[in-house]
Amino acid sequence: MRKLKSNNAIDELKSMMKKESIERAEVKAQDMLFKIKLSELRKEAGLKQQDIEAFSQSGLSKIESRSDMRISTLREYLHSIGMELEIRARKINIEKTAKKKEYILLKG
Repeated sequence: MRKLKSNNAIDELKSMMKKESIERAEVKAQDMLFKIKLSELRKEAGLKQQDIEAFSQSGLSKIESRSDMRISTLREYLHSIGMELEIRARKINIEKTAKKKEYILLKG
C-alpha cells in the first residue's frame, strides 16, 4: 500500500484518481447527504415517521432513502413536517466577491 506524503490526505488521494471517479464519488456523497437531511429535518421537527399522516410509515422510509424524487413529492413531504420548499437558481462559478444574483423558481 502506498503511503501518503501530504498532510491533506483527501487532496492527495484525489490527485491519484481519474476526474470521472472523483465526480462519481461527489455525486454519491451528495445523494447520501440528501437522504440524511430529510430524516434529520423530520427529527428536528420532533416527529416520528408514524406521526406523519400524509404518508404511510413505509412510504416515508422510501422517501427518506431516495436520492431522487419528484418536486411535488418533496413539497408534500416538507409540508407534512411543517416546512415549505424554496428552489433558487443562480449562476455557477461566479467570483466569490461578486454578488450572486438568484432567481426564486418555486416557493411554497
